[in-house]
Amino acid sequence: MNRNRLLLIGFIALALGAFVSLFVYRNLQSRTNSKTPPGEEVVVAADDLQVGSKIEDRDIRLVHFPSGELPAGCFHSKTKLVGRGVVLPISKGEFVLPNKLAGENAGSGLPSLIPPGMRAVSTRVNDTTSVSGFVQPGTRVDVLLTGNPQGSSEQQTTTVLENVAVIATGQKLERNSAGEAQSFPVVTLLVSPDDAEKLTLASSQGHIQLALRNPLDTKQEDIASVKSNSLYKGGAEPTPAAAPRSRPKHVEVQAPQPPTAYTVEVYKGDKKEEDKF
Repeated sequence: MNRNRLLLIGFIALALGAFVSLFVYRNLQSRTNSKTPPGEEVVVAADDLQVGSKIEDRDIRLVHFPSGELPAGCFHSKTKLVGRGVVLPISKGEFVLPNKLAGENAGSGLPSLIPPGMRAVSTRVNDTTSVSGFVQPGTRVDVLLTGNPQGSSEQQTTTVLENVAVIATGQKLERNSAGEAQSFPVVTLLVSPDDAEKLTLASSQGHIQLALRNPLDTKQEDIASVKSNSLYKGGAEPTPAAAPRSRPKHVEVQAPQPPTAYTVEVYKGDKKEEDKF
């Protein structure tokens, strides 16, 4: 009898303990959920995404974030991002935003990096032309041309283009992360259609040299051409050709017209006299 009573008391104690534990657990969980602000599923990068790469399903993932901490324009679905090209580097865990992606149906690679109205033009360079390999994607350069103008035997150097963006070196669309100099046989520049014609013509006229510039220095300067004769001290400046003298025009002088004669009649009595003036 005592044994059965003890078993009953033990069972009731276990049931009461389980009920109290469940009640406390639900109470704590409700308090925790009440403090957590409502959130949304947003897309972040599952790995580092490089410039020119094409986003695949494995490159992105959905993460729950509080609604008040989300940046403008973030994506909430992976289907809107798969197949888009990357135009700016995206780090692992970073939000995938529209300004870092190429337009829809723009594809990936170099074509997706070209803004509307611009052109990508490649020019052949060497280690010296590319400033010892420090010309990398994202840097800005001036394009200099050295050659002989038509009708002149003296070489001169002129600045053809200023503050031009380098979009690719060789087949690489991103700069070396270690900051080391890298030499490539071809550099691709981002230019307007008019500048594309100038660059193409300059490449066939003489020697092309790239001048690396500070990306914060965007000032356009009217730089005069430099001739080879001006590099030497005491060198005679080229004498400007004298303007041909214009021959005086022959003006035919007409002889003056004889003055018109006037006749005055004077009567003295019955006599008449005529005086001419």
